Amino acid sequence: PVYKAEEIVNDAKSYILIEPITGKVLVEKNVHERLSPASMTKIMSMLLILEKIEDNKLKWDDIVVTSSNAASMGGSQIFLEPNEKMSVKDLFKAVAVASANDATVALAEKTYGTESNFVKKMNEKVKELGLKNTNFKNATGLDAANHYSTSYDMAYIARELIKYEKIFEFSTIYEDYLRENSENKFWLVNTNKL
Repeated sequence: PVYKAEEIVNDAKSYILIEPITGKVLVEKNVHERLSPASMTKIMSMLLILEKIEDNKLKWDDIVVTSSNAASMGGSQIFLEPNEKMSVKDLFKAVAVASANDATVALAEKTYGTESNFVKKMNEKVKELGLKNTNFKNATGLDAANHYSTSYDMAYIARELIKYEKIFEFSTIYEDYLRENSENKFWLVNTNKL
């Protein structure tokens, strides 16, 4: 059967479906309404990290030392300890698969020195993409005043992200482990059930 978009997502405040190559909008509702993006914020965070890797300013096997700040994030997390060492690849996997706030902040600090510097770059990237209804206050999507985006802006940030084919190696993982050969073994399960 053929369904209309409103029959499938009739309770959504806002939604959009775009064709990723052309950017053509296929279906939309309230696409410019400013809402809390929550963990969709990490779409931009992952984009900035992949840009650093593409520019050879960061390598997948680089080791990140977790700060006390990153370890204190709460919410979705992999329970990083202060001074714990983990590779960029494993931290990125934790962000892409499990939406880990602590891993996101650890990577933000590794790439731009502080989360605050990282967030400044996130907002610069928003402007570079010509998006007008997004303002980030953190790298994770944890609730914060004046932290907002729209379904339109998020779709076009995601469109930029998938230009890096490497993202699919992580986003298609259903389950995996971190710290596999330690007593702190951590089971990652994808937050996206699709």
